[in-house]
Amino acid sequence: MLNRDELSAAARNSKAWPYEEAKRIAKRFPEGKAEPVVFETGYGPSGLPHIGTFNEVLRTTMVRRAYEELMGYAPEDGRTRLIAFSDDMDGLRKVPDNVPNGEMLADNLGKPLSRIPNPFDTDDESFAAHNNALLQRFLDQYGFDYEFASAADKYNNGAFDDALRTVLRQNQAILDIMLPTLREERRATYSPILPVSPTTGRVLQVPVEIVDADAGTIRFTDEDGSTVEQSALGGQSKCQWKVDWAMRWVALGVDYEMYGKDLTDSGVQSGRIAKVLGGRKPEGMIYEMFLDANGEKISKSKGNGLSIEEWLTYGSEESLSFYIYREPKKAKNLHLGLVPRAVDEYWQFRGNYDNQPIEKKLGNPVHHVHSGRVPDKTLPLTYGLLLNLVSLPGVQDKDIAWKFVQRYAPESSPESDPELDKLIGLAVNYARDFVVPGLARRAPVGQEVDALKELDEKLAALPADATGEDIQNIVFEVGKNYEFETLRHWFQALYETLLGSSQGPRMGSFIALYGIEETRKLIAEALAA
Repeated sequence: MLNRDELSAAARNSKAWPYEEAKRIAKRFPEGKAEPVVFETGYGPSGLPHIGTFNEVLRTTMVRRAYEELMGYAPEDGRTRLIAFSDDMDGLRKVPDNVPNGEMLADNLGKPLSRIPNPFDTDDESFAAHNNALLQRFLDQYGFDYEFASAADKYNNGAFDDALRTVLRQNQAILDIMLPTLREERRATYSPILPVSPTTGRVLQVPVEIVDADAGTIRFTDEDGSTVEQSALGGQSKCQWKVDWAMRWVALGVDYEMYGKDLTDSGVQSGRIAKVLGGRKPEGMIYEMFLDANGEKISKSKGNGLSIEEWLTYGSEESLSFYIYREPKKAKNLHLGLVPRAVDEYWQFRGNYDNQPIEKKLGNPVHHVHSGRVPDKTLPLTYGLLLNLVSLPGVQDKDIAWKFVQRYAPESSPESDPELDKLIGLAVNYARDFVVPGLARRAPVGQEVDALKELDEKLAALPADATGEDIQNIVFEVGKNYEFETLRHWFQALYETLLGSSQGPRMGSFIALYGIEETRKLIAEALAA
């Protein structure tokens, strides 16, 4: 554990993005803040939690911990809070494709998500309650420290009533901000306040007349054409979403909330509304969006996204956190082809951490992945090397793979190295689904035949426990004896004839792991092809 004073001093000089964000929060409160600093993330419960939810909570948590380190606080001091806010007062606009009982949901379109019956076979009382429970289990699963808050609860129990009165008092000022940003037809019906119909229960997009702002009374035309005068308080209305965002910032005292580049303009407008309501816009980073394998923006409606479950079938949670940490203001691809490199880079940075000075530690991604509590355990081999091993015939099984690993690293075992044990299983999954189907070993040609024969002879002369470095030197030596255009072409020939791939591992390490005799069998098979 790093010394708190040293950590705080180093954080002030660090250029790592979580500390840059933390410094903006510290600048917001030059005299300090008596109450806890409030961080917030938002979630729309019309769908299931997804990788975007994980992304926002993870990155916000990284900024939260960086702020604590900057200020010399410990997490247990209670000087910060993270609110995971569910927008479950929103009206359901369309029936999700991946939810059962679509007809029932269709009958409830327009109603607040918290007042729509639960379409799932669970005991949760509403559609939103079911998804909110999923969200909390999701966040708990990954160990996030947060407070859950429900828009419906805040509206229904009167917690937002004072803020709503302010919205009503500032109705015209809000209109002055919003109307110039809207199309002409939208301006005709736009209202900062959305009443809930007393007859249908739907959230209405209709013009609203403010009768008495202090009393919270409004007047509007209901769906049946009748004129209704009712309170806007106690869950009988909600705010239009940009107004809602601003109102929530002010009502909850939010000091920091990040959001995606697609909400840049919305953030500007909500910030102006927050000022009108007597508050101020939170600090917050605007991050870039993830792209799919084709470089297109990931969209839930297109179905071109990647789920956390998919990533965690092939890579560790830490590798996903590591990948999400890096370059948040740069658009990045997010697809399963990135998993092997992300896993190995995570372990490379983790292996370097202990020997780094504190300034370097704070710029190391694993410091933020592990909130400064980085495990000191390292791996004896890479995920990439494991993939090459478990892609071979007869090794596509975790128990069998362990026999090779223990010969390579005798001190390791599933019991003493649970992270390695998990990684072997993930490598088996990845090799099975993505590597093995594309493997196609070719026969050696020309000088490759003679080079393989010489390599076989030299391997035969080595002891069974020869080191990867010794083997690598022999592979180099053999390659230099032939007129390959470059040694890279020699290694490519080894990959293509022995492993069936155009690229591969450091051959010395691979042969040491797989075994000299087993590798000689691969050479014999290649020469006989």
